[in-house]
Amino acid sequence: MPTLFRNVQVFDGTGSQSFRGEVLVEGNKITQVARGKDVLRCDGATVVDRPGATLMPGLVESHTHLSYCNVAKLESLGEIPPEENVLAAMANAKLMLDCGFTSLYSGASSKVRTDIAVRNALASGMFPGPRFRAASPELTSTGSLGDVAQLHMPHESFGYVADGADEVRRAVRMFAREGVDIVKVNISSDNYVRPHGGENLAYSEAEIAAASEEAHQRGVWLSAHARADASVQLAVKYGFRMIYHCEYIEGETFDHLESVRDKVFVAPTYGGLYSIAYEAGTYGLTEDIAEQTGAIEALEGFPAVVQELLNRGVRVLPGGDYAFAWNPIGNDARDLQHFVEALGFTPAQALMAATKWGGELMDMGKLGLVEPDYLADLILVDGDPLDDITVLQDTDRIVLVMKDGVVHKDLTALTAAAVPQPA
Repeated sequence: MPTLFRNVQVFDGTGSQSFRGEVLVEGNKITQVARGKDVLRCDGATVVDRPGATLMPGLVESHTHLSYCNVAKLESLGEIPPEENVLAAMANAKLMLDCGFTSLYSGASSKVRTDIAVRNALASGMFPGPRFRAASPELTSTGSLGDVAQLHMPHESFGYVADGADEVRRAVRMFAREGVDIVKVNISSDNYVRPHGGENLAYSEAEIAAASEEAHQRGVWLSAHARADASVQLAVKYGFRMIYHCEYIEGETFDHLESVRDKVFVAPTYGGLYSIAYEAGTYGLTEDIAEQTGAIEALEGFPAVVQELLNRGVRVLPGGDYAFAWNPIGNDARDLQHFVEALGFTPAQALMAATKWGGELMDMGKLGLVEPDYLADLILVDGDPLDDITVLQDTDRIVLVMKDGVVHKDLTALTAAAVPQPA
């Protein structure tokens, strides 16, 4: 049955200001968009009449960790049995859809097949949830982010350790065989591992070249954990599609990113770093530790980095590493507030990054705009996010969520089925 949205403000995802309008959805696509006083008619349509609400594209999370389960210690991920881990990830997928995120791009899986199983279940309709691009665990080197083993006690976590070009090749081949969309590679280490570790490489160029060759031969994308300037340069050189973090880039690295701006996406994950710096004291990560590890220094340098990327036309997307006890899954829309208040985006720019650019990242058809012939992934918000970006953090004000033309969540209490349209 068609759905007609009437008397709403429409943010179309392009970055322009919203407009009063009407939108008709038939099947899984948007078929008509009217502006101003123009009226749409469709016999037998379900009418959603919500004056004061904003209709906009569903949000896209570019750095999802559905299977990380809000743990407080990296080691804890290895202790969760695979069966329970998949169930928790499925619950997180539904939560994200309830929060208005209709598409998720994985930043890494806790285990080799967890993301894959979740993606397949969501795509088949077995369980409700967003569109989902599945990633591998984080491919890492001995002693780098994700390697939590001790000599006397092997221990699994979200890292898959591979050292040397041959081991890296084998790992990428295995991930591709199992069916990932994305191979995640930790090219740099991390301040979380050791003070200022994010400024150092975790892999050599030969190892990254091997990962790139295998991934491209097998048709899977590459994402990089890349804090160090040199790690970002390697990601660009070897065709990584998504580059996370990037806080230490400088000089000619901006030129390299600009040269591939139509092929690459950057997600700074500001929200995750902010939470570690200022909100994780309960879990032992005090502000003093954040200062010592370089997290606060990185945060202070982020605005200049992000603005330079924007000025050069690089697509910078929200996605704040929400998956840990100090920044749990479901708070992801907070990244939009960080983009506006800390990184210098206008509200319209932040929303465009989370919709239009997010749709381009997903590459699953026409996503991210409210325009005819686009897939009907839409949310209806009680209020105007252009006036108050924080409204998207209140799930009770995400009053309707539609994915692929099907209403998943409806709090409007105003939907009337098969309302006759005036002649």
